[in-house]
Amino acid sequence: MNKKIAIIGGGNLGRAIAEGLAGSGFTLPGHILITRRHPASLRDLEASGILVGDDNLEAVSYADTVLVAVKPYQVRELLQQLQPVLDPARHVLCSVVTGVTLADMGAILGDGFPMVRAMPNTAIAIRESMTCLCASGVTPGQTEYIEQLFGHLGRVARIDERLMDAATVLGACGIAYALRYVRASIQGGIEIGFDATTAALIAAQTVKGAAELLIRTGRHPEEEIDKVTTPRGCTIAGLNEMEHRGFSSSLIKGITASYEKIGH
Repeated sequence: MNKKIAIIGGGNLGRAIAEGLAGSGFTLPGHILITRRHPASLRDLEASGILVGDDNLEAVSYADTVLVAVKPYQVRELLQQLQPVLDPARHVLCSVVTGVTLADMGAILGDGFPMVRAMPNTAIAIRESMTCLCASGVTPGQTEYIEQLFGHLGRVARIDERLMDAATVLGACGIAYALRYVRASIQGGIEIGFDATTAALIAAQTVKGAAELLIRTGRHPEEEIDKVTTPRGCTIAGLNEMEHRGFSSSLIKGITASYEKIGH
């Protein structure tokens, strides 16, 4: 890819995206410019060829794709700052900022400006993100480019913008839910005899394997559960005990509680 990418905001997420793209082969490291008000903490990225700076206007002028990764309260001021150098004939703006809608950005840049909202999760740091996308004013070619960009950082799904808050809960908050399950499994593993390190390896790899089964086969989880539950066996005994204690219902209630917290 010859297009240049500016990442405005060198916090944890912006940095992870820069490192992921540089390491994925999607584009040359020298075609990525990341900015931060105080860029000293990003200087180590220069060793891999990534460009680092503190001038947002210069970054936008350099790039074709502008990826905004700042705090939600900073978006309005930032877009107002960038507006004079943003060109709808050249640039695509992609925001990974939670809670900032396409309409919010369009109110500043104009409704016809090519804009994308992306909701990745923290696994983007190891190029295993689940990223949900919605867009406005983009061409098919621009859409394909953004999908390829995030596709090099994990899996991608296009959704309606009305589902973006739900995607935040299921995909971004979902990392924490999954890790809490792993933590509980480790604790259970220690109780039945494993040391913490071995329990952590077994629990984490088992969850990874279970997820890959679903992703690669496209099967429903119950199909895979049926394969490991035998009559009067230990698996069904454990599953039934978990369900009696509210395993599924507590997870569902947790997801809906997070969704309601967003503002619904």
